[in-house]
Amino acid sequence: MSPAEVSRSSYHHGALRSALIDAAIALAEQGGPERVVLREVARAAGVSHSAAYRHFADREALLAEVSRHARGELAAEMRRRIGRTADPRERLHAVGTSYIDFALTRTGLFRSAFGVRSAVGEADDDPHRVLGQVLDETLAAGLLDPRLRPGAEIAAWAAVHGLAELLLDGSLPATPAAIDFAASQVLGLINRGLLDGGP
Repeated sequence: MSPAEVSRSSYHHGALRSALIDAAIALAEQGGPERVVLREVARAAGVSHSAAYRHFADREALLAEVSRHARGELAAEMRRRIGRTADPRERLHAVGTSYIDFALTRTGLFRSAFGVRSAVGEADDDPHRVLGQVLDETLAAGLLDPRLRPGAEIAAWAAVHGLAELLLDGSLPATPAAIDFAASQVLGLINRGLLDGGP
């Protein structure tokens, strides 16, 4: 569905703010945060530029909503993946693979999730919070040294995010085999660096 179709459908129900957010999300999915331009979002919703400003003070305010949605989508995918296993080590691995897969398959939303200044890690449906919960599980299972727990999510997140960016900007080959190899290297490093008895 196009941004215009999504937005006009919502707007006819009188929910202009939601229609503007839906249109902005659709544009972000197509081309990341750069595609979210208030004038274009308003046009997709079938309203004037000034009408959009009655709901959002500026583009940054609208992008913050898009970012919140994108992080929620990523967190939901993480939760789907970790829900497939009860093993804490496998759940940590699933957090990393879901992050990389999301970056490569839903690049526009991935760029939008972290491309604006917003409060990361505060909501329950935030990827940073999901990672922290899984790390707490590894701690409770005796796999993670308590001395390594403070800041562990920063190290793990930085490593996986860095890999995702390198794959997206073409610095690393992005064939399926190359992606699998790179992911296994980075996730293995996280495992060995944080967890006792990691392979």
